Amino acid sequence: MKLCVALDLPTNEENLALVKSLKDFDIWLKVGLRSYIRDGQNLIKELKQINPECKIFLDLKLYDIPNTMADAASEISLLGIDMFNIHISSGKVAMNTVMQRIANVKDRPLVLGVSVLTSFNNKDFKSIYGASIDKRSIEFAKAANECKLDGVVCSAYESKDIKSVTKEKFITLTPGIRPFGEDSNDQKRVANLEMAKEQLVDFIVVGRPIYLSKDPRGVVEEILKRI
Repeated sequence: MKLCVALDLPTNEENLALVKSLKDFDIWLKVGLRSYIRDGQNLIKELKQINPECKIFLDLKLYDIPNTMADAASEISLLGIDMFNIHISSGKVAMNTVMQRIANVKDRPLVLGVSVLTSFNNKDFKSIYGASIDKRSIEFAKAANECKLDGVVCSAYESKDIKSVTKEKFITLTPGIRPFGEDSNDQKRVANLEMAKEQLVDFIVVGRPIYLSKDPRGVVEEILKRI
């Protein structure tokens, strides 16, 4: 299991200061919408300058018509990042188009499909998607696997079941991890480290419990020790 630290701080300077303080740890870095819209490609370059070996997950959750998604994926693949994501509910045509477009990219980034956002509870999800989270997350994962994506973004609650209907090496990345039982904030389906391990999660994303701590290094150290 790998730790992915979310860079969701209010300013670029704060994000970079956090990364500098953690540069000697074997972790991934997640760049999300807020940071990428504000700081753009320069942020990717700055992260690589701090640590040329760092692994970057660009969390933009592409969702559009197939050709537009494929164009965006093609550009993303040139940024030097290691993983990005697209919405599975954009459909099989879109997923296939993306994967075909970047198939010949040297050192192609991993591509994950977003299944069910961890901010959903079952009632709200069903009102939009017409089925339970359990049912639809399995269907989404099967579709992503058929379209040759590398894995999915899901909650820890679905990870083990998803691997059982796809394959052991099908990646599951779980946001909303509260390693030591912290407040869930706007996330609904959160999990701690023990549950993530039991559910065979490959990547855990941790943000606020690290960057809001007075001792981010200490928190990261403790997480790495436990996983």
